[in-house]
Amino acid sequence: MPFTVLLVDDEPLVRAGLRAVLEAQPDIEVVGEAADGAAVLPLVNRLRPDVVAMDVRMPLMDGIEATRLVLRTVSDPPKILVVTTFENDEYVYEALRAGADGFLLKRARPAEIVHAVRLVAEGESLLFPAAVRQLAAEYGTDTARAALDRAALTEREAAVLRLMARGLSNAEIAATLVVGVETVKSHVSSVLAKLGARDRTQAVIAAYESGFVAPG
Repeated sequence: MPFTVLLVDDEPLVRAGLRAVLEAQPDIEVVGEAADGAAVLPLVNRLRPDVVAMDVRMPLMDGIEATRLVLRTVSDPPKILVVTTFENDEYVYEALRAGADGFLLKRARPAEIVHAVRLVAEGESLLFPAAVRQLAAEYGTDTARAALDRAALTEREAAVLRLMARGLSNAEIAATLVVGVETVKSHVSSVLAKLGARDRTQAVIAAYESGFVAPG
């Protein structure tokens, strides 16, 4: 079955461009469009997309609030891919903190757009660019550091978190640590539980905000 995508952007040309790129792929289907974040929740409930590719800045409801609303109210919510013009946009960082799963620049090449949708849909690695890593580090707090200390990660869990922060998939982490993929999945689940993180993105944000992982 193809990955299904909902496009959300207030610029019709952006939506048309994304649709053309994605629908050229045999494993991706665009199932709907919206021009504002306010329309996202009803469309998600009706269409049940795998991925929402969503602009972060829109007039009535921005992508941050739309992300929070979907994740708060939808059981088994879709993955959310933030699409924006500027990579150092603090709105992008806030959307990721709110629970978005990845990040894509509007000027990305077609192959990068397709890769981003597949990566987010599969959910085993991150789109977390250098500019956003730097923002996360700048937003670091003593609370974040204390929370990571309380998590008491094992040495292997800490190694897995560092590799997650580099954007590696479970298979890539397994190859790096010379262990099985199922073992990595178990460690990832343990890291998320200990950090109280909803997903990999939240865990990696915690790693940068706490200073456990440095940007760069």
